[in-house]
Amino acid sequence: MFIEMRVSGLTMDPITNTPIVILKDLEEKKAIPIWIGIFEASAIATEIEKITFSRPMTHDLRNNTFFSNIHLRRDGKPIVVDARPSDAIAIALRAGAKIFVDEKVIEKSRNVDFGTKMTDLDKLKKEKMAEFLENLSPEDFGKYKM
Repeated sequence: MFIEMRVSGLTMDPITNTPIVILKDLEEKKAIPIWIGIFEASAIATEIEKITFSRPMTHDLRNNTFFSNIHLRRDGKPIVVDARPSDAIAIALRAGAKIFVDEKVIEKSRNVDFGTKMTDLDKLKKEKMAEFLENLSPEDFGKYKM
């Protein structure tokens, strides 16, 4: 079953300084963090802030990194395009389209295994990250809060 989600905000991973886009379901009962690249975060942030450019931005689809689908209709016929999640989110925001995440993905994200051989430092990082994500509030998203 697919669950409609929305972009709740952007934040930074305090450990790796990597941007994270946070998706939440419409009832705000389920959330999923997605670590993305700085350019993808910039594309998402500019759409959240409704910043316009004189030239269109390119959300090119790169080889061998497809993890999501974009569902389109052309002449009434459905078309499915592979895309990275960050590209799909940026395009959905630009188009004002709904975002859906398979419930299995949300469940799996709660039990992410960061590797079979973890050091004590890795375990501490995992615990700190889980604690950080659990304690996020809307105010933590600063100017990108939606």
